[in-house]
Amino acid sequence: MSSSVQPQRFGVIGSGSVGRALARGLSAHGYEVRIATRTAGKLGSFSKETGIPEGRFDEVAAWAEAVVLAIRGTAALDALALIGCGNLAGKPVLDTTNPLEPGSPADDGVIRAFTGPNDSLMERLQAACPDAHFVKVFNSVGNPMMAHAPVYPSGRATMFYCGNDEGAKAVVARVLEQFGWKGADMGRAAAARLIEPLCQLWCLQGFLSHRWDHTVEILTPQVVP
Repeated sequence: MSSSVQPQRFGVIGSGSVGRALARGLSAHGYEVRIATRTAGKLGSFSKETGIPEGRFDEVAAWAEAVVLAIRGTAALDALALIGCGNLAGKPVLDTTNPLEPGSPADDGVIRAFTGPNDSLMERLQAACPDAHFVKVFNSVGNPMMAHAPVYPSGRATMFYCGNDEGAKAVVARVLEQFGWKGADMGRAAAARLIEPLCQLWCLQGFLSHRWDHTVEILTPQVVP
């Protein structure tokens, strides 16, 4: 289907807390959802509780009209091999991944990344599957907030996103609206070089404050008539 048409079938790739949170959120808003795991039966209790079927990476992606990639960043490229780029061709791919080095020591609370300032994980994924329409989103907050955006005294919280395909970004904008976010379109895929490090900043604030209910915002002054 065209990525400019709001899909009704979402395939969530990844059985961790992020994948489960987004699968629940999408299902709650009336989408048909399936969730993929490498280990058959791993999500048996989750599927029984939610009614969201589990399947293999490739079969869930093939069934879906849009895909959520909820995989640890270090495993994301390997996951594409299991999914099959052909199963992503022409589809919006909501990329929640972050290029973080698990297990490496943090530098004064700053988690290390395996990408540099002129590179991003999403750009690597887009290069690996050029016919897919990747959109970086949901990478800069904790999973409890992803499908339930917080509201602050200043108003709705902001979620940054970017990607090369305008139709795919329109799909993401609609999901963000449904989840209560104020979407901020930051342009094309290169903007992921700036959006991905927001995860590191978000984590640092959590480490320092011992709270995890914050977001990153763009604030503009009021226009005085």
